Parts: sequence; C-alpha cells; structure tokens
Amino acid sequence: MTSTEFCPKGQNEEVKREEIEVLLDKYRRQPSQLISVLHDVQAKYNWLPKEALVQISEGLEIPLSRTYSVASFYKAFKTTPRGRHLIRVCLGTACHVRGGLRIMEKAGEVLGINAEETTPDMKFTLERVNCLGCCAMGPMIVVDEDYYGHVTTTDVKKALESYE
Repeated sequence: MTSTEFCPKGQNEEVKREEIEVLLDKYRRQPSQLISVLHDVQAKYNWLPKEALVQISEGLEIPLSRTYSVASFYKAFKTTPRGRHLIRVCLGTACHVRGGLRIMEKAGEVLGINAEETTPDMKFTLERVNCLGCCAMGPMIVVDEDYYGHVTTTDVKKALESYE
C-alpha cells in the first residue's frame, strides 16, 4: 500500500489530530466502532486521508491493514480526495436503455475527466452508480443532493454550470 493510494500527489489535506481524537473519544475507542468512526471522519474531510486512517488504527488499537481493508471494501468510503460537488450518473438498466451512457460521456467531456475521477481544481467528482431509485425518470443524474430526471446530453452542461 503506497501513499498515492490514499492521497494523489498535490492533494494532501491537513488532518487535525485533535479532531480525530475527539471522534475516537466519542466512540470510547471501541474497535467495534470502526465503521462509525470512518463515517464521521469522511463527513468531516469528504474522504479518508492516510493520516486519519493511521490515527484511527492507533486510537482503536487495530492494525492499519484492517482499517484500510474496511475503508477500501465499502463503496461509501473514499480513500482519495473528492471534489466539492459529487456528480452521480445512473447506469442502471432503465437509465442505460434511455441513454445513461451518453449522459456519463457528456458529463466527462464537460468536466474534462473520466468516471471515478476528480477535476484538478477539486470542484467535481464524477461517479457512476447502478441505481438511484428513480427509474421512471431516467436517465438520471444527481449533483450533490439535487436530482435531475429525463436528462439529455444538452441538459448536462447547463446543469453543471449552475455549480461553478
């Protein structure tokens, strides 16, 4: 496991040790609370920095390999920095047959990135999802918590511009 798996070059964010200590204390440093601690750290930093994972492992007295294993197993956890705005494009069956893949390609073109990447300015992260639960409104995209249904390729740029 290299440091680039946790933090791409130039994207290192300072982790405040005392903030992590407060979270560890909140869960009484119980190893069984690992997932809860990871959720709280990710809510604070928008991802799980290497320094935080190391400190969590030490604070819960569990091996770093176990902490990283849990953090990398669940799709909800991110071990690389994410943009301020999360764009999720549905590629489930209903959205796929209605052009979801074209929507994903257009979003990537507008942002200059591929799926599962973050723009260099850290504004946007583009993710593919299997279902958003809005099949009748496909194709769907969600930007942060805003849902857009029946999206066309011309709608994508307009929708994303409002988050600049």
